[in-house]
Amino acid sequence: MKNLKPLLCVADIDQLAERLYPICRSITGEGVRETLTILSEYLDLSISEIPSGKAVFDWTVPQEWVVRDAWVKDPEGRKIIDFQQHNLHLVNYSAPAHGQFSLEELDQHLNSIPEHPDWIPYRTSYYKSDWGFCLTHKQRSALKEGVYEVFVDTQFKDGSLSLAEYFVQGKSQSEIVIYSHCCHPSLANDNLSGLICCTALAQVLSKQQPNFSYRIIFGPGTIGSISWLAENQAHLKNITMGLVPVLLGDSGDFRYKKSRHGEALIDRAVERVLHDRGLNCRLEDFSPYGYEERQFNSPGINIPTGRLSRSAHGQYAEYHSSADNLDFISANQILESITVCEDIVHVLDRNVRLLNLFPHGEPQLGKRGLYGDKGGSKVGNWEMAMLWVLNLADGEHDLLAMADRSKLSFDEIYSAAMALEDAGVVKRLSSRG
Repeated sequence: MKNLKPLLCVADIDQLAERLYPICRSITGEGVRETLTILSEYLDLSISEIPSGKAVFDWTVPQEWVVRDAWVKDPEGRKIIDFQQHNLHLVNYSAPAHGQFSLEELDQHLNSIPEHPDWIPYRTSYYKSDWGFCLTHKQRSALKEGVYEVFVDTQFKDGSLSLAEYFVQGKSQSEIVIYSHCCHPSLANDNLSGLICCTALAQVLSKQQPNFSYRIIFGPGTIGSISWLAENQAHLKNITMGLVPVLLGDSGDFRYKKSRHGEALIDRAVERVLHDRGLNCRLEDFSPYGYEERQFNSPGINIPTGRLSRSAHGQYAEYHSSADNLDFISANQILESITVCEDIVHVLDRNVRLLNLFPHGEPQLGKRGLYGDKGGSKVGNWEMAMLWVLNLADGEHDLLAMADRSKLSFDEIYSAAMALEDAGVVKRLSSRG
């Protein structure tokens, strides 16, 4: 058996983030493979390759992008933009280029952020053959008239798109999919935080025997999830719901974007966990823009999938820039995000429907040792939880519905339900997907 590394504490998280951060990832190529190889030190991943040129629904798996070097020299022959100094300097998926350009011509291929003059933006050219560079606006503003030399040593070649999975077999064949994109280069919150959270969650699940089965997928954004769905169409009937954990390393409040269904079990479970933990959070309705949730929620797939994050996609200043670095994220914030994800799967796994076996009036709980000996005192949460469970154990309400209706926590309702089940007052019907 492979000796796998744990992800248990702040030091473990920091170490993994520091290793992953410098890698130049893209939607295909060695950067993704290097990333998955590192994650394989923590999980026994199953890695698959889908060949370039293969049709996946309305898309085609692209060629691999190989980048060796890229730079711009000023009229004096000095390198002023250098891919070797920061991989965001090169527009991701840039085509090869080499030549002399006037400042006006070069400027058409430059990207900067005027409102943040010291940051380098992250830009891509995935599906349009072009080349470009990113630099700070301070650098761009200092460029002088003259002839500049551009060198982009990249290559496109037939190869494959890499996907990795970690599967946890549960008691049920019903699956929950958790997807993390692994295609961004040196961006810490938008990529690494999700990768680390999903890796740690997979380790937790591997030590349990859950009711649901869980499939954790690591793949490129958009084309990765589309490719996985296209390659696994016969298997999709087993998938009950999904979750996309992303942007989970910064200090922002939690946000949850609901599935297209809006009231699916995954939506209800996440809302309940955030509520019970007393976290400041924002709930957002579904929209067909964002991360991989939009692919799983597409009408032909129709797997209810939500997205859990902290700061909002595209709505924090550091997003898609060099400011989204290791200083922007915190291992403590990631650790808290991991515990929230653990709570979500824990709630999903314990959510059941019950049937009251003594539905004609209240069953006598005192003789079963489930109620206080002295009458007339104020009824506490324990007694109220049992009364709510008994009243709603009609075979239609699950434990999440009982918690919502009673205004009690899921754990209080669950504890009462298990005590009633042990006493033979209610019986379990099923989990509810």
